[in-house]
Amino acid sequence: MKQHTVIDSSYGPLTLVADDGVLCGLYMVGQRHRPPEETFGERDDTLFDEATDQLQAYFRGELKEFTLELRMSGTPFQRSVWEQLRKIPYGEICSYGELADTLGNPKASRAVGLANGKNPIGIIVPCHRVVGADGSLTGYGGGLERKQRLLDFEQGAALF
Repeated sequence: MKQHTVIDSSYGPLTLVADDGVLCGLYMVGQRHRPPEETFGERDDTLFDEATDQLQAYFRGELKEFTLELRMSGTPFQRSVWEQLRKIPYGEICSYGELADTLGNPKASRAVGLANGKNPIGIIVPCHRVVGADGSLTGYGGGLERKQRLLDFEQGAALF
């Protein structure tokens, strides 16, 4: 059974979705690949205390690594990419090609990019930390402006 809530953040409202109490989605307004609202289930603002607390600590700069239980639905390849995303340290970046190399398939950078773009739990699974081979910002489901703001935030730049 799915439930959801919406929390405020400096990046706009974030919709958190849980399946049987386990976080399975974090979506931004206007996010590409955002499922339809009707798939999020009933709203329950009491179910997401730990996720909300960790996100607030992250946005205050006090949390560098999330410890939430996650349920990520996708293909085996997508799940392997998403697991690697969680290993990219706070404040650091890697390229799609480097991520493909880590997965043992150096020619899979485009497939890595596609899987990265379908990440259902943005920010917590830090797909914003992946950039082009030359360090340039490339696609981000939440928009390139948000991606740049998240990277700047993690690297200590002032947000406002």
